Amino acid sequence: MASTIQRRRNRAALAFLSPSLLGMLIFFVFPLVMTVFYSFTAFDLSNPPRWNDFANWTFLFTSDPLIGTAVLNTLWFVAILVPVRIVGAMVVAWVLTRARRSSGVLRTLYYLPALIPPVAATIAFVFVFNPATGPVNELLGKVGIDGPGWFTDPAWAKPSLVLLGLWVLGDIMVIFLASLLDVPTEQYEAAELDGANGWQQFWFVTVPNMTPVLLFALITGIIGALQYFTEPAVAATTAQGKASVGQGAAGALGWPDQSTLTYGQLLYSKAFGANLLGYASAMAVVLFVVAAVVMAFLLRRFKAFSPEVAS
Repeated sequence: MASTIQRRRNRAALAFLSPSLLGMLIFFVFPLVMTVFYSFTAFDLSNPPRWNDFANWTFLFTSDPLIGTAVLNTLWFVAILVPVRIVGAMVVAWVLTRARRSSGVLRTLYYLPALIPPVAATIAFVFVFNPATGPVNELLGKVGIDGPGWFTDPAWAKPSLVLLGLWVLGDIMVIFLASLLDVPTEQYEAAELDGANGWQQFWFVTVPNMTPVLLFALITGIIGALQYFTEPAVAATTAQGKASVGQGAAGALGWPDQSTLTYGQLLYSKAFGANLLGYASAMAVVLFVVAAVVMAFLLRRFKAFSPEVAS
């Protein structure tokens, strides 16, 4: 009797889970399996895929002249853009928790840029930082500073994208703000009675309480940086005066001088610019594996750091 009831419960649970399971099979498992399959083929959407063993993988790891530049640029964004956005969002959230007057207005102002579509935000940012006619360099010139080339200078193109990331950090800031406001005040009071200074209170009270939120921000930030595409692609084409994103004869993606060419842009150009869908599939598999390994590593490290995450 008990086993019959258990089977009924299992069937009922499976029935409720079936829409999600079906969606996962159709939109995740099946595309993943087919991507792995296509990575071992020569495929261009015009002809049936033709098996070519490890040719795509060999070219990816030994012969592609742009893969090294794309990987290094992507790692630069992971190492610089992600921490800068997290620290910036934390600072802004902390300042807003201390604001007593007009706190609602300030929160709205800081969050509004995050509502702008990435393409529109990037185009506006490129025009504002235009080295010849942009207001930023005009203001710098009035105080005697010769403004840099920003998105037209290979040395400044990536830092300019970091500034763009700081401008639209409202999405992370709101999450941090809610987490900061949720930290029990009695813990701060107890730490203060024990003689803890401001930094000690932040490190031993605030950070442990925010560990799950920090983990979320770090994982999503790294995955987003590994797939970084829209902002550098739009910035490169806009700075060049082009109307569309593509890897044309002038090499719009990665401009100037491949300084903003990311792994995601190179994957896009191989798949939809050169019609090398098999090779692009191999690149996509590598990206998936790297993201999965990074996520597993971060989860393991945070579990050792925070019992709440471990649970």
